[in-house]
Amino acid sequence: MRFDVPVYFQRIQPGEYDESSGDYGPDSVSEDMRYANVTDAGTETLKLVYGEIRQGCKVIRLQTYYDKVFDRIRIGERVYRVDFSRRLRVKQVFIVSEVQGCR
Repeated sequence: MRFDVPVYFQRIQPGEYDESSGDYGPDSVSEDMRYANVTDAGTETLKLVYGEIRQGCKVIRLQTYYDKVFDRIRIGERVYRVDFSRRLRVKQVFIVSEVQGCR
């Protein structure tokens, strides 16, 4: 099992409120990169987690725990949200689904 795919854990900071214009500024995104083993989720895993077959779901395996707070995960240009997480003895597993419309 190779842990060779860069995975970016993203933390989103909402933009500041501007009283003069009444609008909020753009959100800022900070990223923390880790290498992981990323595969497509199998049929049995999808049925167990979602109760149905979904497309765009992945399984992310880390060799160590990721304990920092994060909002979403980016792999390449695609953004994912965590639907299920499990901590094993020394590894951590995330089952994620793709978020539409985020870049």
